[in-house]
Amino acid sequence: MVNIRALDPAASPLDYFGAELRRKREAAGLTLKELGAVVFCTGSLIGQVETAAKVPTREFAERVDAALLTDGFFSRLVGLVLRSQLPSWFQPFAEMEATATYISTYQCQLVYGLLQTEAYAAALLCVDHPDRVDEMVAARLERQRVLERENPPALWVVLDESVLHQMVGDRDVMREQLARLLTFRDKPWVHIQVLPYSVGAHTGMMGSFTLLRFDDHPDLFYCESYDQGHMTANPQAIRERSVGYARLQAAALSPEDSADLIARVMEERYGHQQAAEGRDVA
Repeated sequence: MVNIRALDPAASPLDYFGAELRRKREAAGLTLKELGAVVFCTGSLIGQVETAAKVPTREFAERVDAALLTDGFFSRLVGLVLRSQLPSWFQPFAEMEATATYISTYQCQLVYGLLQTEAYAAALLCVDHPDRVDEMVAARLERQRVLERENPPALWVVLDESVLHQMVGDRDVMREQLARLLTFRDKPWVHIQVLPYSVGAHTGMMGSFTLLRFDDHPDLFYCESYDQGHMTANPQAIRERSVGYARLQAAALSPEDSADLIARVMEERYGHQQAAEGRDVA
């Protein structure tokens, strides 16, 4: 007789998702294999989700809802499941980010998480979490859904020019990522500026940081170290970093000139011709 793992639905959002999937599947009179056939996956995958051994994607949740006629239950629950896959120290910021009306961020090393492609995110996450890449990428993509809302937050991003040159993954990954940045040129709520090398010393040299503004709550300042995040609503910190951010915006290239630079780096450094010749263009 097969030993089926008993789940505690209260243990975590993932356990709750698995327990409910098993309960509703059995109520529908379907085997693992039968449900898998309906949602275009293997019965083994269904079993892994039911035992909390596999994190479901949003697409999986939507297909299960359609198959089991659960009126969007799993689609609503999967957001909580995916957010729970974020590092515990990062979750408080992600929750606040999702409710902000204005996000302004300076990034000195990486493309901001809300703008990353799936391949770029995977290349980053596999460095420290090679055994959890799929679920962590899914969590990051879920976080990006804030930009797809009917009333998305206004997002202003200042990227250090080094971000465009720092190889993450391979050339194809970088080309796709820079191309993704260019798609935001036509988004009225997203503005991207590049802080060029020529600026020299500047107020952001202490590291990346983000400011969140809300309709009904105090502003927040956020920065992080290797394994923890720091978030504060201290008025003095908010004032100092807001002024610092304004100075970065003033020193950076305009959004139009930034897009031109991104396009140029994309073609010169990561273009197909350059890759074939094997030359690096600084």
